[in-house]
Amino acid sequence: MAHWYDQAIIYQIYPKSFQDSNGDGIGDLNGIKQRIPYLKALGINTVWLNPVFASPQVDNGYDVANYYTIDQSLGTMADMEALIQALHDADMHLLLDIALNHTSDQHPWFQDATSSVNSIYRDYYIFAGHDGKKPNNWGSFFGGSVWSPDPTGSGASYFHLFDTHMPDLNWANPELRHAMEDVCDFWLAKGIDGLRADAFIHIAKAPLNQNYPTATGDDEAVVAESFFANLPQVKTWLQPFVTHLKTDYPNMFLLGEAASASVELGTRYTDHLMDAVITFRYFTADATQTDPALPQAYQPLPMDWLAFKQQQVIWQQTLPSAPILYWGNHDMARVYGRVAHSELAAKSLALLMYLQRGLPIIYYGEELGMQNLTFETATDFDDQTVDTFMQAAHKQGLTADEALAMVNATHKLPARGPMLWDTSAHAGFSTQTPWLEGHSHATDTVSVQRQAPDSMLHFYQQVLALKQLPLFQQGDYLQLTTDDQSYVYQRQLDAQTAIVAVAIGTQKTTLTLPASDFEVALACGDYQLDGDRLTLMPEAGVVLRKGGIHET
Repeated sequence: MAHWYDQAIIYQIYPKSFQDSNGDGIGDLNGIKQRIPYLKALGINTVWLNPVFASPQVDNGYDVANYYTIDQSLGTMADMEALIQALHDADMHLLLDIALNHTSDQHPWFQDATSSVNSIYRDYYIFAGHDGKKPNNWGSFFGGSVWSPDPTGSGASYFHLFDTHMPDLNWANPELRHAMEDVCDFWLAKGIDGLRADAFIHIAKAPLNQNYPTATGDDEAVVAESFFANLPQVKTWLQPFVTHLKTDYPNMFLLGEAASASVELGTRYTDHLMDAVITFRYFTADATQTDPALPQAYQPLPMDWLAFKQQQVIWQQTLPSAPILYWGNHDMARVYGRVAHSELAAKSLALLMYLQRGLPIIYYGEELGMQNLTFETATDFDDQTVDTFMQAAHKQGLTADEALAMVNATHKLPARGPMLWDTSAHAGFSTQTPWLEGHSHATDTVSVQRQAPDSMLHFYQQVLALKQLPLFQQGDYLQLTTDDQSYVYQRQLDAQTAIVAVAIGTQKTTLTLPASDFEVALACGDYQLDGDRLTLMPEAGVVLRKGGIHET
């Protein structure tokens, strides 16, 4: 059965950073609505919003205090309803990001659960241990233990995979599962077109009465992901949940964040569960460049291109559903600076990724070549893991500036800087100082790039125009065998053929094409096409076609 999302071209918006409409320095829903013509002209047809629900903003909205209200910094329910309608009027769809694994500690459920050990909401969360002793040595993704003391003073602890202010929900409780169904029903009834399920792979936990083995045998916290990621109960509990939603809304789109999922897990999760999944396994760093004396998290490492090719071909050829195609999101450093180190390379990477089989997700500002902000101090990150890295770097003799440069290049927070609209104060994002400040690297704004035919913005428009064609939506995919200096694949639909070829190395490379009658459909950088011989200079990319690429 065909669905609208089979042809989705998704644009991810971090609401706080896209457009401020009321002059408080924080992006909002009305600001997004104002920019719908820009989104339409870019060539996308679906918008994914990071969380917009009421939140104390400990984790920028992923700590939800009320799933049924809009955070006041972003607008009102009327603003959300107007945005949904405006997007639909523009023939565009809307996905809301929903945290299934946890809430804020300010959520009424948790407030009640920690008011008394006899609370009817007590079993909505995970409590264990006694006399102040932690049940195990499992570590949080945000640093430290997954356990914090029960505010009731019972001597038990509550479980949180992320920040201490973000307690995990107990999906083993059927009442909790029904409550989350009600939340999703509410928003689908409002007219949204789908959900991006945050951290769904973590809703099941192994038995809590076991430590993760360590060499020393002590109780130091260990991020024992095998105990709380991708367990069998994830699908057991989500299957009825999804069936419930799809029964009433059969055309809704479920996009799941399966950060650590292999292609085997991706296949399992897209078998009558999620319609598509996002994995972080695409991007394999060259581990040979790692300094073993430092935590790996904030070491800028080059891409292992062979491993990347292998991951891509596996997902392309093995996953029955459409793979998700992306270079960046709110949880990683921006692609320009992380993988691409020039505008030309960034253009070529867009060709490489988005014309493959699958659904593109463009992270806001990527189409301009936006890079990570640069923060001046480690405290600007407000991140315990950054403090740990800075201390380790200092012990190894790095200066504070050297260590800070590494964190700025790799951390996710600087990737959430304000959108660059024009040359006015604060780049047209706001009339006031933005909520997130840092040095912005020289990047031409939307207003400037609109006037430059060779700009990154115009190039993305051309790439996405190609992506809308049947050949790149429906065509077969074949990764071609080449040297380590290039990434080349073929798309085939009936008599139409396209070759996408990108130079990923530092040297020019010459390829032998499967035929000699190709024409150039789109290119960036220097290349030479002579019959069935294609020569690419470093960082160049081309799309070749034959048999015509038609819109019908």
